[in-house]
Amino acid sequence: MSTAAAPKAQTSDIVGQIVYAVRSMGVAPIPRNYQLFYEAYLGSNPELTQELAALGNRATQEELDSLSEIHLGTGHIAVIERAHVKLLGELDALLKVLRQEQNSLESYNRLLGETAHRINSKSNFSADLIRNAIGLLSEATGHTMAHGERTVDDMTQRSQEMDQVRKELDEYKRIANTDSLTRLANRRAFDEKLATIFDNQGSLPITALVLADIDNFKKINDTYGHPVGDKILATVASVMRSNVRKDVFVARTGGEEFALIVEGNTPDEVMIMCERIRRALETRGFRNSRSGINYGPVTISLGYAMASQATDPGELYSHSDTALYMAKNTGRNRSILFEESMKKDYVGKSWLIYKK
Repeated sequence: MSTAAAPKAQTSDIVGQIVYAVRSMGVAPIPRNYQLFYEAYLGSNPELTQELAALGNRATQEELDSLSEIHLGTGHIAVIERAHVKLLGELDALLKVLRQEQNSLESYNRLLGETAHRINSKSNFSADLIRNAIGLLSEATGHTMAHGERTVDDMTQRSQEMDQVRKELDEYKRIANTDSLTRLANRRAFDEKLATIFDNQGSLPITALVLADIDNFKKINDTYGHPVGDKILATVASVMRSNVRKDVFVARTGGEEFALIVEGNTPDEVMIMCERIRRALETRGFRNSRSGINYGPVTISLGYAMASQATDPGELYSHSDTALYMAKNTGRNRSILFEESMKKDYVGKSWLIYKK
């Protein structure tokens, strides 16, 4: 069974193993390295696991990033970092232009003050002084206005360049938060979204976290190969997306694991949504149109909890994970709502279960 469907203690063990592995290999403790090790420890990508182990404890950051790009599609990370550097450069150039404009205006203001002082001084008053002052002010004013026009043009150009960089950066961020295979949000985007759920305490009773896991997916991969497995993952993602509202957050969180964050629905309404997804997959044919091979049936198990049942994102995830674990261990292909009794022994359980 996958990590998402594992009990909380097992998940904690895996996290501990990842932290230990990162430290023992001397790997930099940065998010993209943790993501790489997390995917490797899931076990759903044997090639990644073997190649990461082959690096030993002398892995360079370049080698790790290469594995991430090949297996996780994270080559955009370096592009994002370059875009950040470019944006900072544009900001620095804009600040220099503003400082130059400020210096020019300060010099002009000093000239106005000195000229006014001389004109107001009776001891220095003369027609020549007036003519000279007017000429000086006229030249200074023309120079200042011309400088101001150049500054406006320069700032306009800089602003356009910065706007382009921001657009590129937004696109890179979108790519960084998208799973390349399914086009759903990825684990990074999911973690960010999950962290915001408890910002609005009033919406907790109508906010749910649903965790879903394709049943027996390892068997499908082992029998038909990863290319077929990838096609099934993409199809499952499409079915999930088409059977929920547009405002439902849907993510592939790793391997054959998916997550949905549903806002504005009661527990019963969330159950109806889960069952709609489950039945749509259960009744969908998974057949190769050329060879006629039938890969199905492909089913999915779902477990969910309401945000009001938890005190923070971590506990909410744990509750949903527990419900998913129960769905897996009571026959699969079903949807289960978390209840406190699930944290105890299996005896005397009273789960809300919808069997096929």
